[in-house]
Amino acid sequence: MTDTRPESSWEARVAQLWATIDAYDADSFIARIDALADELPPQSADGLFERGSAQDSFGHSDRAVPLYRAALEAGLSGSRRRQAIIQMASSLRNLGEAHESAALLRQELDASSDELDAAVRAFLALALVDLGREREAVATSLAALAPYLPRYSRSVARYAAHLGAADAPH
Repeated sequence: MTDTRPESSWEARVAQLWATIDAYDADSFIARIDALADELPPQSADGLFERGSAQDSFGHSDRAVPLYRAALEAGLSGSRRRQAIIQMASSLRNLGEAHESAALLRQELDASSDELDAAVRAFLALALVDLGREREAVATSLAALAPYLPRYSRSVARYAAHLGAADAPH
């Protein structure tokens, strides 16, 4: 049975637009996302998230962060909630707020676990580099990579833990 609820149609149209992002210039894509978001109730968490993502995708971190914050405050849930945390943390890092970025991502690692764990760790590693904590960044990157290695996964995970332990505050 096909889901014919309006929101499933909206979701499909959003997914289709994102799949064709490279066919648009920044203004056109953002306008199309805004038009889709306007179909939702005002201050819809999903609409705010999509608006933030569109801004972010075209390098407007300063515009994206307030939209991500608003989406989270409006109760963004599911996969979009975790994506918003990752994307907001990345934008904050781009804006020179690496401390806040790292704090958000560390909190996110402690909060839940899903298919986005490696992405959380990857963006945490970037924030750590910006903070001058390169060894910890390498450890974080290796920990994200280890589960995907066809061989040496356990060894790389142990090395990552060892590097991370060496950088841990005493």
